[in-house]
Amino acid sequence: MTPADRFLCADAARARDDAFVGTAPYGVVWVLIEYGRGWPADGFEGLALDPETKAQVLAAARASRARIILVRRHGRHRPGSGGGRWAVLRHDGTGTPRQQWGRWQRDQDLAQIVTALGSPGEPGLPPVVLVCAHGVHDTCCAVRGRPVVGALSTRWPDLVWECTHVGGDRFAANVVVVPDGVYYGNLDARSALTVVQEHLADRIHADHLRGYTTLYPPQQTAVAAVLGRFGPAGRHAYDVTGTVRHEGGWRVRISGRAPDPRVFDVEVRARRTPPRRLTCRGPADSSAVVYDVTSIRAT
Repeated sequence: MTPADRFLCADAARARDDAFVGTAPYGVVWVLIEYGRGWPADGFEGLALDPETKAQVLAAARASRARIILVRRHGRHRPGSGGGRWAVLRHDGTGTPRQQWGRWQRDQDLAQIVTALGSPGEPGLPPVVLVCAHGVHDTCCAVRGRPVVGALSTRWPDLVWECTHVGGDRFAANVVVVPDGVYYGNLDARSALTVVQEHLADRIHADHLRGYTTLYPPQQTAVAAVLGRFGPAGRHAYDVTGTVRHEGGWRVRISGRAPDPRVFDVEVRARRTPPRRLTCRGPADSSAVVYDVTSIRAT
């Protein structure tokens, strides 16, 4: 197979104009582990760590419904060392982002994560910007992710990490801001700089928004539709105050916070695409669920 014949899922998705809104996986807790050696395809689970410590961390993460993501600074790979920093980040029930950070050198040091998962963490810290560049998992994550993480790291070196798989390979480059819980996709170096700059100024635009991880797909789609119709807004400018499932789909009520307390009812429907190849690594065709907004009504 020549390079011109090679299938790249992100190229195919853009050619098809695949919809990406409503594709952020649900989650409010993240565990970040800095790991400078090579990343296996399945991330943390594939690392050759102390079995007992690894089992403890995995069990605690599952109990907390936390996602474990390996991270490293762009351009600072350390083949001879596996240690570094770790963090537990959470978006708590009040909407307040909280973080707890530590360091590890020996495998057993990672057991600190178990304790951290049971503590509230510290509010007020700046968010973390993750860019998926996990080329062993999917080629497009590396091809499209690395130029983005390079550009963002130059601008915000203390906030940006490249990371393992975050989901939605065909929407690479993917950027996730945690613990804010915001997924962006279909980015390149130029658009990523604008998106992250606006996010850090608490102005979220609909253009590259995949969704908020605190919401489910129809709710993510509804919020993105309101942002698209009425312009960018802060992460917590809108609340989902009701979701009703009916035969035709969902009616999602979106309530604005002061100074714009408008209320909207958004109608969302789901449909399945024809089977198609969705990732670089998976040769089998499969269909995807797409969420469409059919109406937005102010109440």
